Amino acid sequence: MVVCAVRTRSFRRYFLLNVYMGLSFLVSVGRYTVLRHSGVDSLEYAYFYFYSDALLTIGLYFALLSLYSLVFDEMKAERYLRLGAFLLLGATAWFSYEIVNQSTHRMLTHFAFELSQNLYFVGLVLTYVLWGAIFKLRESRTRLIQLVLALGIYFSAFAANYALRNLYPNLQPVWHFVTPLLGCILPATWMFAFLRVPEEARLVPARLAVVPR
Repeated sequence: MVVCAVRTRSFRRYFLLNVYMGLSFLVSVGRYTVLRHSGVDSLEYAYFYFYSDALLTIGLYFALLSLYSLVFDEMKAERYLRLGAFLLLGATAWFSYEIVNQSTHRMLTHFAFELSQNLYFVGLVLTYVLWGAIFKLRESRTRLIQLVLALGIYFSAFAANYALRNLYPNLQPVWHFVTPLLGCILPATWMFAFLRVPEEARLVPARLAVVPR
């Protein structure tokens, strides 16, 4: 995805999206290294996995906010978006801490898991709010629309994944396969958007909401 962004000269315009993908690659290398040396059941791998997951979720959260900036760029609302983003991130972290603080097992990994889970839910809501804004503002940039849609699908899939893992914890072997497959959604769809959708392409999303009578 990053290579496609560089190839289409879109790296700087979608900088935080590319930073997130680069960070995701480095985290994957780090996880494999720790897994190989310490094993999947080791405390080192558990700490590295959950905290790297929280870091990636925060990175994806700011990537989403960069899409907000692109949608609202003509309204000069970047400063207010940044302030609201940090306040929402802080509130989510505080809420996650309170959940862990009242739990019987106050583990640091449990906090990282709660933070990631809650940020995925916040990201899901913000993505659909952004999609509503795209309709309201009649945004027509096809690539931007596809990037937002892909993010909505990704957040929805992982939110459902977290919910099902909580409901059916006895199916852990299944989640070991499902989670990596879901992780392929975002890089694949974003790569397609950069490789196949020109920056100058335009679409009227309001037409999608028209129901023929």
